[in-house]
Formats: sequence, structure tokens, C-alpha cells
Amino acid sequence: MKIETLRWSGDCLEMIDQRILTAKFECLRYRDAQSVADGIRTMVVRGAPAIGVAAAYGVAFEALALSNESSAGFTQGLALRFDALAQSRPTAVNLFWALDRIKKLWVNIKQLINSEVANQLLQEAHRMLDEDIEINRRMGAFGAELLKDGSRVLTHCNAGALTTAGHGTALGVFRIAVEAGENIS
Repeated sequence: MKIETLRWSGDCLEMIDQRILTAKFECLRYRDAQSVADGIRTMVVRGAPAIGVAAAYGVAFEALALSNESSAGFTQGLALRFDALAQSRPTAVNLFWALDRIKKLWVNIKQLINSEVANQLLQEAHRMLDEDIEINRRMGAFGAELLKDGSRVLTHCNAGALTTAGHGTALGVFRIAVEAGENIS
């Protein structure tokens, strides 16, 4: 089963509303930085990697919305949203990692026209989502080699697909082992 904790859908970011699981499965749509910050703050999205990727999309939304502003207006508006996103979950390490990564890109390309900056920030958010899934799948493949058919595993952490951009950390190991035909319980 493919779980997409976060998914880009046309012009919006869809996130599984983790507050209502397991009673109901619903994805909420986000189209601006403030609503993404609210989704992070209210725990619609949980788990460090997923929070970081969501924040990257939040910055990209703001850049897209500000692309017709003057250079000064673009810079000021984007800086405000960086701050709002940073305050959404001040203890989330991946939140700050993602914001720093996006900010470094912005600094390196800010001489471009606003619409091109916005496009590149959105592409970076897409890369971050894809990279998180790929990193988790590679980690899962390495870990799955340690599991033998019939292994029984117990984990005490929230390390599944819902904490990441879509595959899982520790539980990603089990997913890869099962995909390879191993009987894991």
C-alpha cells in the first residue's frame, strides 16, 4: 500500500489529517503558507520529515503568491512567512532544516525574477519530498537485509509512513522486507 502523507496535487498540497486517524481518513488541501503553518501547528501533519517537507511547500506557496510584487515586497513577504512557519512547531528539527535549505536556495537565486524564484522554490520542495521517500526506501532496503523470513519485530516509536513524506523510517524496513516476500510479524 502506498501512503502519501503529503502529495502535490495540481496547485495545492494535500496532507493526511492525522488528528482524526484511525476513525476517519481525510486529506486536507493547502494553498498558502499560513494554512500550511496552521496545519503544522495543529498537528494535521506529524513527524519530523513530513513537517520539514510541508514547510518547504509553505515557502513555495508564498513565493508563488508574491511573484507579482516588487522585489522589496517579495523579499519582505517571504521573510514574514519564513518566520510564521518557523513558529509553527519551534521544537521540530526538520522544520528548521527544511527552512534553512529553502532559504539558502532563495539567497542563491534572488537575483532572478520573482516568478522564476517561486518556480525554483517549488521545484526544491518537490525534490525534498522525493528525496525523503528515496532515503527512507534505501534505509529500508539496508535494514530489510537483517530480517529473516519469520522474524518478529517490535517497535516503540512512530516511525511509519505518516511521519515521513510517505515511506517510513523504522517501519520502512519492515515494508521493504514484506515487499521482498519475507513473512514479518
